[in-house]
Amino acid sequence: MRYPAATRLPLVENLHGHQVTDPYRWLEDPDDPATWAWQVAQDRLWGEWAARLPLRERFTDRLAELAVTGMVSPPVWRGERRFHLSRSAGQEHPVLCLDDEVILDPMRLDPSGLTTLDDWEPDPDGRRLAYQVSRRGDERADLYVMDLGTGQVIDGPVGGCRYSPVAWLPGEAAFLYVRFRQGVYLHRLGQPDDIEVFTRGAVPYGLRIDDGRWLTISTGARAGNDVWLADLSACSARRPELRVVQEGLEANTAVAVGHDGRLYLLTDHGAPRRRLCVADPAAPGDWKELIPEDPEAVLGAFTVLGGDRLLVVRTRHAVGEIGVHDAAGGALLGSVPLPGNGTVTSLTSRPDGGHEAWFGYTDAVTPAEVWHYDARADRAVRWAAAPGHVPLPGVESHHVEYRSADGTLVRMVISALPGRKGPRPAILTGYGGFGMTLTPGYAADSRAWVEAGGVLAIAGLRGGGEEGETWHRDGMLDRKQNVFDDFVAAAERLIADGWTTPERLAVWGESNGGLLVGAAMTQRPDLFAAVVCSAGLLDMVRYERSGLGASWTAEYGSADDPEQLPWLLAYSPYHHVRDGVDYPATLFTVSGGDSRVDPLHARKMCAALQHATSGDRPILLRHEPDVGHGARAASRSITLAADVLAFVADRTGLTEPG
Repeated sequence: MRYPAATRLPLVENLHGHQVTDPYRWLEDPDDPATWAWQVAQDRLWGEWAARLPLRERFTDRLAELAVTGMVSPPVWRGERRFHLSRSAGQEHPVLCLDDEVILDPMRLDPSGLTTLDDWEPDPDGRRLAYQVSRRGDERADLYVMDLGTGQVIDGPVGGCRYSPVAWLPGEAAFLYVRFRQGVYLHRLGQPDDIEVFTRGAVPYGLRIDDGRWLTISTGARAGNDVWLADLSACSARRPELRVVQEGLEANTAVAVGHDGRLYLLTDHGAPRRRLCVADPAAPGDWKELIPEDPEAVLGAFTVLGGDRLLVVRTRHAVGEIGVHDAAGGALLGSVPLPGNGTVTSLTSRPDGGHEAWFGYTDAVTPAEVWHYDARADRAVRWAAAPGHVPLPGVESHHVEYRSADGTLVRMVISALPGRKGPRPAILTGYGGFGMTLTPGYAADSRAWVEAGGVLAIAGLRGGGEEGETWHRDGMLDRKQNVFDDFVAAAERLIADGWTTPERLAVWGESNGGLLVGAAMTQRPDLFAAVVCSAGLLDMVRYERSGLGASWTAEYGSADDPEQLPWLLAYSPYHHVRDGVDYPATLFTVSGGDSRVDPLHARKMCAALQHATSGDRPILLRHEPDVGHGARAASRSITLAADVLAFVADRTGLTEPG
């Protein structure tokens, strides 16, 4: 292939005694005419290549059919008023409903489809709604307030938001919110100037008010957080008298005050898989363990019901479950029956308790649906299914255990059509970072791939949260190589067990998962036929200088630190591209409005690979303007997924779907 010309600069920097090359530094500037011309040429190259992909239209059509399943979320209650999200066939974005009436539709705000609803929070009476919208994918939201009686916007925009927590003050036309990277501020409806309330220490990221009285604020990084509590019945929200719940510990603790008046603390302090503790809000530092750590399951969401019942969600080797506990003493009384071995996506109840709870559920063949649990009857029934229905063929899931390079036991779920033998085209994916857990869930692109005869494997790598905080920490900072070793071992296991071959195996990763596949392909280029790297971090020496990179140093380390730079250089994909290597076919997908992971990573890595590869397998860049890292219109998601699946099918030999 003839790739667009890309000048290689003789740029070498001495960083803490390391000679670090950066020949494509100029591609970091999207406004440089040279970068613009290079991007236009790459767009042309991808367009020509994509037009020749045999299965592109077939995947587009099938994904459109699968997308009619839509989605529905568990209800959020304010008195007898019920709020929930829903997306049905033909809708580009989820809409927000009050009871069964649509009150906020992003397409009505912006018919172009480039505006997304990022977050929302009703006031305690369900009379007003604070909501955040962002445009063109930048996730830099503006906050507005709607009067739910009239449907009119009565305040806003309030800038400086990014999925900002909002806590309404009961009985007041005011709320607290987190201003991105600044602190907690008080906003009074109709007043132009917000009041700074809290800017202590690290950037705040947690904020809530429980029972109309108890304010909690948490700050910190992934290695731990600090938590404070204030009684707003005894002080002003403008100057809250904060008492320490947790400070200075390398532990993550989430707190809430239940309707029973107790302070609940979900913590990994002394318990990597988490435990649930309680305290008197008047003495928030004096904890008592209520539910101990489970040796095999990670404790997650919980809710307190009336009648002295407590529901607790656990994830056991990436499969969800809900336990029913005695709220007073913590004893396990039973479990909520689930429809399958899948994922509990959320758990809600009424603010005043009651005997009811709602939870979301999904698995590989079940689109997101909502179930209702009645504690009095000890029974769960489906409350709301996804708006659409698509007949789906049977798929078998295989749970596999394998050993990584250092002997650590890792788990992987393999999905495929039954009754087929021999190596097949396969996609392996994973994440391995930030304590995030990959759990079973319905995805149209996954369904379309498996239906077409492909194999899909999802590995639960270190760095994630599949096995608790220790699992996370074993894949961060100086131990990041463990993540890549786990991933490579998963690929080798798929090949050894006859599911696929190196000539038929593709890997796909997004964001931190893009870093994962970038490292895997530079360390073991012989192992893969194709790589899809979506919005990936790839230059780990300069990652903290763009996007949200500066906020991720607790996970990866910093190149400014002489001790930590070698950790990053050891695996940084951009710095491990070598001339004369036959690299796998690679497709980088980036979004022009991405404010988390700057597309500069993909531009530099793409240029480096196009220069270095010795084979004839393509290195391509798919650039999409006006969207970002997060939510996008349904039609754009379909087009992106169809392009990726068609590319992978072409490079792994999947030619006849079905």
